[in-house]
Amino acid sequence: MTDTQRDLWSLTPGGGVIDPIELAQAIQQEAGSSDLDFRTRLLIRDSLDALARYWGRERFQAWLDRSGRQDRLTEIQREELGEPGFPSLAWRVMTPTKPETILQFLRDLGVRIRTPARVFIGGSAALILPRMLFRTTDDIDVVDELPPSIRGEHALLADLLKRYGLRLAHFQSHYLPLGWEARVHSLGKFGELEVHLLDPYDVFLSKLFSQRTKDLDDLRYLVPQLDKSLIVRRLRDTTQSLRAEPLLAAGAETNWYVLFGEPLP
Repeated sequence: MTDTQRDLWSLTPGGGVIDPIELAQAIQQEAGSSDLDFRTRLLIRDSLDALARYWGRERFQAWLDRSGRQDRLTEIQREELGEPGFPSLAWRVMTPTKPETILQFLRDLGVRIRTPARVFIGGSAALILPRMLFRTTDDIDVVDELPPSIRGEHALLADLLKRYGLRLAHFQSHYLPLGWEARVHSLGKFGELEVHLLDPYDVFLSKLFSQRTKDLDDLRYLVPQLDKSLIVRRLRDTTQSLRAEPLLAAGAETNWYVLFGEPLP
């Protein structure tokens, strides 16, 4: 097992996205054990079923044939183990958006636009790039409007969407904490494109005031990686305008209670 590869039991808990390649590797690793208890066999079976559902039977069978564990895995998959013990696997297996894919998109865009442009990236992409979030996204969210040198390049943007599965979207800075501009981090220059990432704490707070369940899921993933005392300080110092909007404030109160089991500070 490589330094970054996780075993099956550490890969599958929780509610996050599971990379099918990582899951396949973990299944092969686990199936090499000589003594598998009932719960582990059940987890292997449910993981195999989730892979087959995601990949389709033809690709799944091709992987199984190459796995080196075909007989053992086929035996476990056919074993009478009862109802699924890990039903969430069925919808959690999906190919995540990789930081490298976003970087390639930005490089490709930057060398094909004609005049200099600068963008500030927030949302999930600002967390996927530094590997703080692991999930699928179709959007690279840019603060406020796209620069004119990008906005009018409809054919280019359509080509990039087709090839990378990513598109540039935008959201209003009104939904960000005060002073966010002073806390951005430079990602670098890609051809004519200068890119900055929003600070993770500012992204966290922007999602805290959302009522979308996918934002709450992102918050749950982020919480262990951030300093709660700094979150609270930023929340008190920079979110007055967000708290002033009843709908946004209600979302923050609910999300904070789900995350921490206490009232919003």
